[in-house]
Amino acid sequence: MGMDEKAFQFGSFIDGEEIKALGRKELEVINPYNQKVIGTISCAVVNDVKLAVTAADKVYHETMKKMPAYERSNILRHVADLLEQKFEDFSRLLTLEAGKPIRESRGEVTRALQVLRLASEGAKNIFGEQIPLDIAVGGTNQIGFTKRVPLGVVAAITPFNFPLNLALHKIAPAIAAGNTVVLKPAEKTPLSSAMLYKLFDQAGLPKGALNVVMGLGTELVETLVTDPLVKKVSFTGSNEVGWKIDEMAKRKKVTLELGSNAPNIIFSDCDVDHAVHSIVLGGFTFAGQACVSAQRIYVQNEIYDEFINKLVTELKELKMGDPLDEATELGPMITEEAAKRAETWILEAREQGAHIVLGGNRRGTMVEPTVITNVSSHMNVVCSEVFAPIVSIIPFTDEKEVLKHANQSEFGLHAGIFTNNINRAMQMVDAIETSGVWINESSVRRFDHIPYGGIKNSGLGKEGIKYAIEGMTDLKFVGIKLI
Repeated sequence: MGMDEKAFQFGSFIDGEEIKALGRKELEVINPYNQKVIGTISCAVVNDVKLAVTAADKVYHETMKKMPAYERSNILRHVADLLEQKFEDFSRLLTLEAGKPIRESRGEVTRALQVLRLASEGAKNIFGEQIPLDIAVGGTNQIGFTKRVPLGVVAAITPFNFPLNLALHKIAPAIAAGNTVVLKPAEKTPLSSAMLYKLFDQAGLPKGALNVVMGLGTELVETLVTDPLVKKVSFTGSNEVGWKIDEMAKRKKVTLELGSNAPNIIFSDCDVDHAVHSIVLGGFTFAGQACVSAQRIYVQNEIYDEFINKLVTELKELKMGDPLDEATELGPMITEEAAKRAETWILEAREQGAHIVLGGNRRGTMVEPTVITNVSSHMNVVCSEVFAPIVSIIPFTDEKEVLKHANQSEFGLHAGIFTNNINRAMQMVDAIETSGVWINESSVRRFDHIPYGGIKNSGLGKEGIKYAIEGMTDLKFVGIKLI
């Protein structure tokens, strides 16, 4: 593959051809750590999107909807094998384009392999069920059953923070189910999507079954989402864009994976050292740029000071720096603009009376790990999605008090609860208003086969291979009269 960062120049991939004509607008892809240009993309235009959707619809009807499950499974497994052969190349590429520490990039590639292999198995396990008809009057001598059938063209729109794995969370189940895909990757991290496309092509996916349109979302997304040939839209990104897409999509099937500001509740009977370490990982992995990142940390009064002291001690040991350095644990944010927003929110909280216990400073795209106390519910660092290496530590007395504050949010994706009391844990599971709850793990934990998707303003629908396949198929009923 020859991943020399000076050589990354990609266009869009439509119907098996790369579209990179002269005169098109080009976007530079910037390494977030050192601001060096690592590649360019040639931007698609509106007509390219229409061509991509038309190609995807054509190959769906001619090939993909007729392709046996074992063939779809074999293609996905072959892609996984090819990706595994290029494991370090893809890891390095993710670090270059997203600024992710290399050890975290390897973790993302590992998860991507798992997604492909889960989808390969998922393609062989798409079942309906038999329905007894003779329980109804007039149903004697009749047989009923259901089968799951693909939808057609799936529009996949992905963010910058997990550019490989989140693309596969949409592409892999779509292909497993017999659909075709038009992918619009984030313009800040499009290179891994281009390289992923090449793996699918090499693995023998029919040309046109996967198309990638490069460029700015503001110019391409509406055309993609509103095309009548698109039957399903799967979007991961900001709330503002997500709900606009939902409105534009009208009667299409839609999955939205949006924002959050995950609560993590630390009870005094927990293993404090374990909780501290979990919050370090949960709040500061990939500089806090994950929608389930631990953000609001509620700590019971009895261990409040102990927890903060141990958290600060461990955070002081985090190594910041070049994400390609094997020792680096905290790298840059995706852009200086994002880092400046985080800095502004920190300063705003301080002006409103908060105490910055650790960090709070910015250098370019690098934001120090930041711990804030004495916060109130109206501060942006508490009520909004911070998406940065910042946590707020909030004391509480009992379950009733902490539930009130934890649920006082427009979001509802994941929560973490730390306690050794199983009765308390299960009571909290039932009472907390999120779609996922981890006990003795931070909110950031996710496995690729679990149902993943929020309630409230955190989105619609579920990802996770089995659940994504269900969302990318229709349930068809078949009835037979025996004569």
